[in-house]
Amino acid sequence: MPASTPKPASAAGAPAARPRVHWLFRAVLWIAGLAVAAGAALGLGIALALAVAYPNLPDVSDLADYRPKLPLRIYSSEGALLGEFGEERRNLTPIAEIPKVMTDAVLAIEDARFFEHGGVDYKGMVRAALANLGRVKSQGASTITMQVARNVYLSSEKTFTRKIYEILLTFKLEHLLSKNQILEIYMNQIFLGNRSYGFAAASEAYFGKPLKSISVAEAAMLAGLPKAPSAYNPISNPKRARSRQLYIIERMEENGFITAQQAVDAKKEELKIRTGPDNTRIHAEYVAEMARQLIFSQYGNEAYTRGLNVYTTLNAAEQEAAYTALRRGIMDYERRQQYRGPEKFVALPSAAQEVEDAVDDALANHPDNGDVLSAVVLDANAKKIIAARANGDTLEIVGDGLKPAQSGLSDKAPPNIKIRRGAIIRVVKTPKSTWEITQLPEVEGAFVALDPRTGSIRALVGGFDFDKNKFNHVAQAWRQPGSSFKPFIYSAALEKGFTPATVVNDAPLFFDAGITGGQPWEPKNYDGKYDGPMSLRTGLAKSKNMISIRVLQAVGPKNAQDWITRFGFEAEKHPAYLTMALGAGSVTPLQMATAYSVFANGGYRVNPWLISKVTDHKGRIISETSAPAPGDLPRVIDARNAFVMNSLLQEITRSGTAARAQATLKRPDLYGKTGTTNDSVDAWFAGYQPTIAAVTWIGYDTPRNLGSRETGGGLSLPVWISFMEKALKGVPVMEPTVPAGVVNSGGEWFYEEYARNAGVGSVGLDERSTASPAIAPQAPPPAEERSRILDLFRN
Repeated sequence: MPASTPKPASAAGAPAARPRVHWLFRAVLWIAGLAVAAGAALGLGIALALAVAYPNLPDVSDLADYRPKLPLRIYSSEGALLGEFGEERRNLTPIAEIPKVMTDAVLAIEDARFFEHGGVDYKGMVRAALANLGRVKSQGASTITMQVARNVYLSSEKTFTRKIYEILLTFKLEHLLSKNQILEIYMNQIFLGNRSYGFAAASEAYFGKPLKSISVAEAAMLAGLPKAPSAYNPISNPKRARSRQLYIIERMEENGFITAQQAVDAKKEELKIRTGPDNTRIHAEYVAEMARQLIFSQYGNEAYTRGLNVYTTLNAAEQEAAYTALRRGIMDYERRQQYRGPEKFVALPSAAQEVEDAVDDALANHPDNGDVLSAVVLDANAKKIIAARANGDTLEIVGDGLKPAQSGLSDKAPPNIKIRRGAIIRVVKTPKSTWEITQLPEVEGAFVALDPRTGSIRALVGGFDFDKNKFNHVAQAWRQPGSSFKPFIYSAALEKGFTPATVVNDAPLFFDAGITGGQPWEPKNYDGKYDGPMSLRTGLAKSKNMISIRVLQAVGPKNAQDWITRFGFEAEKHPAYLTMALGAGSVTPLQMATAYSVFANGGYRVNPWLISKVTDHKGRIISETSAPAPGDLPRVIDARNAFVMNSLLQEITRSGTAARAQATLKRPDLYGKTGTTNDSVDAWFAGYQPTIAAVTWIGYDTPRNLGSRETGGGLSLPVWISFMEKALKGVPVMEPTVPAGVVNSGGEWFYEEYARNAGVGSVGLDERSTASPAIAPQAPPPAEERSRILDLFRN
């Protein structure tokens, strides 16, 4: 038999290979099946999640009419910003008004493919994933739409659930809104540090300029803020902010938003970052606060989020004049006071760099107060002080600049007064551009100006510095008006037969216990001198106390108390005793301005008002107040009473205690009265020109002596003159119109019925040293009033 032929190895091995192929095939099928099942399960899970989550997503339809929280803003009558209130500083800016350079900078760093993707940038997510593995330079995965979803609706917690909601919201936003709408929301909503929300507010906060005016370099700096507003803040972290700015400029060039040359120029540009308070803003902090309170009382907390714009009656130029005049007047007074010593002492190291850091730390708690700057003494002797400022500048104070602090430079100065290395002092720049040492004042002041024809407030300064003392002295400080109250007593006297020619005896007065009901009272003239008989006109011009007391005796304290309420004074704050003749009652500067307006406008009572218009953020008028028409004001005194009082008050500014007014301003249509209370506790000047009435007050919050030589004429009148010099520039001189019922006889004005010696001819000419028994004594004042009388006139 022939031998059998062996089978090929391949053929022999084939049957053994089939099971292995079959097993692999089945494994692949199983894996594929599992993948499909997993995918289906995942799809079902996602679908279920969407079915559950999507209906629970916030309603984003409101974003179609985007209305973010907008601050309350207060403006002058011309539209100058006075103040803003609200947690969020924001200027809502339509996308069409946002400059392209700003949007380009944002897109370059935040979402360069914003106009290409559908809300989720999958390429960006891959880049971010690779960045997490260290494969490429770090890139952000959140698109602008995702950031809008997160910032508007979601919390900042980093959880898987929140991320799912963020993506779902992103799709919903992309479906509902256009790309430009989403970008507009982002550009206005994002927080950028320094209480600023949106790039328009940030441009103002960091550069002090409107967004429309920014450069490529500035846009790149702002675009770096969304990632970490604190870390990249150009004020607090300038180095990190600069580094990110350079990177964003490079990204702008890479994405074709700017040319290579523009990138080079932008990197070289030196930015001017605002590091201190906005010195360009009108100083009207007290007015802004008054307006805020009025609006809050009407709108509640919504006032800070609705974007209300409140327009006041304030005149911006006059407000600045008032602010400057009052501060200058107070600082001039401060120069005459004894030096109280440095504000604090700090230890300064010897190394130069360490000294700079120590100065910065020390002055952080002693910020500048307007033009009253803070500095740390580096070296001091009797002839020279060298001091350092927080900005690195070194000042040298010599000569007359040292005079206000001579006591602190003396070798015998006590430790708390001694000016030495490490002392924190205050300095001001003189008109000659030299430096003078000074100190923050303890004294306070107030200034208010009204339009006497309408009552609108044109300027108001409630104190030396709002940040230092928020108490509004114009509206809240109840003080004794002193002699500035006398015109209202004289006005009452005109209705009782007195005339400017009535002769009154300026002689000493003595009231025994039988009249006062307690201890004897012997009032004095301010200067302690008595000039004998004089006309009512002269007595008021010289502010003679004895004249005023005798006039009030004749009029009757109760009659006078009733009369002064016509001017807006409260009767209960002016007890019906003879002390009223010398201004022993209580008034506010605003009350005084309102009262003097009655004389200025010919006898009409005005109510001071501040807010003329309120609009929403789109400029639509919500409420509006118009100035009252002349016929709508109530007449409270006759025109002839106001005319004669004008004549008397004009005499004061011409030849009396306020003669400096006409001499300085070179115009006759000025009227007013000085006021100094006992022991020079309060210094006043209240006066007017027919178009503006203004009042100045200076004193300590806790009443104390201003100084034996300090008077209303020396302290407050210069402030009033300084203000009027600017307020009346270009205003023509106004001659008064003689009303019916008034005649001129022998150069003096009389009520027609008193022109021929029919009125009160004289008062007190038969008196010597005691109160006239011909005048019925008033009822004895109560104990507390007797104490007031004695305190007021004690010498």
